[in-house]
Amino acid sequence: MQPAGTEIASRTSAVINEFAGLEGPLLPILHGLQEEFGFVPDESLPVIAKALNISNAEVHGVVTFYHDYRRHPAGRHVLKICQAEACQSMGSDAIAARIQQLLGIGFHETAKDGSVTLEPIYCLGLCACAPAAMLDGEVIGRLDAEKLEEIAAEVRL
Repeated sequence: MQPAGTEIASRTSAVINEFAGLEGPLLPILHGLQEEFGFVPDESLPVIAKALNISNAEVHGVVTFYHDYRRHPAGRHVLKICQAEACQSMGSDAIAARIQQLLGIGFHETAKDGSVTLEPIYCLGLCACAPAAMLDGEVIGRLDAEKLEEIAAEVRL
């Protein structure tokens, strides 16, 4: 359930006040909002723009440029599958296809029951353990069919 607009504006203002004194506060503010809400609500963008005296388009451009900012709430679990070259050379395309099949969702989607969001990521620094993934901030290397089954079962709990 998403918070109401006035609540979003109030909570956004609190986050802005926390980071407004920093030099170049936009990214810390966006990170703060992501932490506060689990995503960056559209209703926050004009509040940020006004507070920083920048255009709505500038704020929107930054939010949409960086792939780690979510525009909608994520599932209870977030699974990121590495799609960088080293992982691709070790079969991440097949891994991605299989996990999508197991979860019934594609990249940038959340399961209807809200259990998991699936996202691509471009390098986790585990190239020697490719293919790799990250589940709720924890890295997993050397993915195979058995590990995918375990991950799918875990995120459905």
